[in-house]
Amino acid sequence: MQRHSFILDREFVELNQLLKLCGICDSGGAGKMLVAEGVVRVDGKVELRKTCKIRLGQVVRIGDVQIQVVSAAAASLACFGVTPNQRRKQRLKLEAS
Repeated sequence: MQRHSFILDREFVELNQLLKLCGICDSGGAGKMLVAEGVVRVDGKVELRKTCKIRLGQVVRIGDVQIQVVSAAAASLACFGVTPNQRRKQRLKLEAS
């Protein structure tokens, strides 16, 4: 299973945007389509709400990809294999949106 950590710097991120920011899909619209197909799970349950609010500590899975939503402090302790360069890119994407 491929594991990613997503550093959350606000209260929540919408599910379709999380999929885009993690590189699972190319756009928020494509993320909405994945959610509508029923292939995305949040905390082990199929999630059909395209803009579901994903908060700190939640786990999103799609296929063999797992995304753990963490705080910046937690990310520095356990990165789940995410390199510093990938984290920097993730932050830049958040700032640009």
